[in-house]
Amino acid sequence: MTEAAANFIPDLHAPATRLATGLAARLEAERDRWALWIPAGFATGIGFYFALDREPAAWLGAAVLGLAVIAAVLGRRRPGILLACLVFAVFSAGFAAAQFRTAWVAAPILEKRIGPVAVSGRIAAVERRASGWRLILEAPKIGFLEPSQTPARVRVAVLDASGGAFEPGQRVRLRAVLRPPPEPVAPGAYDFARRAYFQGLGGVGFAYGKVRAAGDLSGDLSGDLESGFTTVVPLISRAWWTRLRLVTSERILAALPGESGAVAAALMTGARGAIPKATLTAMRDSGLAHLLAISGLHVGLVAGLLFFSVRAILALVPALALRYPIKKWAAVAAGLGAFAYLALTGATVPTQRAYLMVGLVLLGVLLDRNALSFRLVAWAAVVVLAIAPESLLSPSFQLSFAAVAALIAAYEMLRDRSRRFFAGRGIFAWAGLQVSSAAFSSVVAGLATAPFGIYHFNRIAWYGLAANVVAAPLTALWIMPTAR
Repeated sequence: MTEAAANFIPDLHAPATRLATGLAARLEAERDRWALWIPAGFATGIGFYFALDREPAAWLGAAVLGLAVIAAVLGRRRPGILLACLVFAVFSAGFAAAQFRTAWVAAPILEKRIGPVAVSGRIAAVERRASGWRLILEAPKIGFLEPSQTPARVRVAVLDASGGAFEPGQRVRLRAVLRPPPEPVAPGAYDFARRAYFQGLGGVGFAYGKVRAAGDLSGDLSGDLESGFTTVVPLISRAWWTRLRLVTSERILAALPGESGAVAAALMTGARGAIPKATLTAMRDSGLAHLLAISGLHVGLVAGLLFFSVRAILALVPALALRYPIKKWAAVAAGLGAFAYLALTGATVPTQRAYLMVGLVLLGVLLDRNALSFRLVAWAAVVVLAIAPESLLSPSFQLSFAAVAALIAAYEMLRDRSRRFFAGRGIFAWAGLQVSSAAFSSVVAGLATAPFGIYHFNRIAWYGLAANVVAAPLTALWIMPTAR
């Protein structure tokens, strides 16, 4: 190459150096927020595991995680190497957690359709449906199947409820047709078989005729409808919580028969099975289906009402209010009450996320510290994924965390500006702030969750903004607190 040609080729070394230096400076400036990337790295490891087309060696996840930790310890004196090793360790931890969870819940799955066949088992969960009941039977005995081939749990739809009420813990006998959990109908579609695997469901089907009682069994149940419930709610008997949810739903339906009672039961306990299909479709089309999921709105109301009620009652006693930290007592009461509500509603993914965030806020009250909002989201995401790594692939996790993260980011940017704009302008300005906040929240949450809704459900709520501006404040301020 001639000297003239060499001079003609641009020197890329200097721009590349400036770019690397700028990125390093920007990264160093964000040092206090590095921890917020932990759930992203953890989730990436989980996603990588589930993207594999075959099961890796059982030792792979733990071995890679161990090597990453050792490398971080050896390179702790060199910041660049230490940071790279920590990033890889978080990724490996997610991979290992998913691999461990998959092995932990492994159970037999039916290989083909069988039945009608005699089935007996203990009811682990009961859900009222618009056209009958849905039973989860634990430790079933299925006709001619050997114990080594029998699933740990099966789900059976029952159309005839004339045999009497069903209760968790009760042993029943029935005749049913069972089949393996169905695979996705198209590549990338909803994978019920994967969800059933992590719930321990090895077969689904429907019952013929009546379901007959075969006595009650003592002892606890191993789980509930949602994966992760056995880990999140270990206190008292899970059968007791399941019965309480069923009894609460039935009392609501008895007091408010029909469609109104079905929606009220869903708002209070999360039991949506009794809602007519047309109503569910209408709520999805209007963008209001999120109100039926027990999430931040519900848990926040329970914790908030308990906190302010207990604190107000204790403040009426001067001897307590002047001598003891009643605010912290109220925080403890609110935390316990929110945990009870978590157990009552089955500890779904949105409820776990909401409880963890509320719990961290209450912990901040106990420690006299203010919790940082984005750290709340990161903390909740890591705990939920550690308990049930498979929830990363569920619409519940994706929609819930996308909406919350987007709302926190938006309000962090606009909070001070909106307060200055509406400050000192009277009650009408305050009312305008509330309405505009509800509308703004609907826009932000709608934009954040729209890609996930399109991907998972092939739909977008065109009327979501208008519907939520009206329905969200009514639900938060009247419907939920008064249970009407």
